[in-house]
Amino acid sequence: MNQNKNSIPNSTVTRDLRELDKGTDNIYESIVVISKRANQISVDVKDELNQKLSEFASSNDNLEEVFENREQIEISKHYERLPKPSLVAVDEFLHDKIYFRNPSKEQD
Repeated sequence: MNQNKNSIPNSTVTRDLRELDKGTDNIYESIVVISKRANQISVDVKDELNQKLSEFASSNDNLEEVFENREQIEISKHYERLPKPSLVAVDEFLHDKIYFRNPSKEQD
């Protein structure tokens, strides 16, 4: 996930609802588009994190053999600092970086 961390805030931001419905002319449709994109981002980040952490998995995990791996901790901290998928999706939607279509509107 290559995001520009400077442009996307890590905390919640108050948004003007009139800006959210510009692309769809319907606030609810905009929210559906944003939520679907947030789910896609979340799945991608989770897969990426699981892939990186699978390198550290050992076949015999015992309570006695648990040890801290500094590299594994750093990877986890990096992913914890990333902006939430919903914030990334809203930013992408507002900057027209999401392609979406509504088949029911195309039939009319």
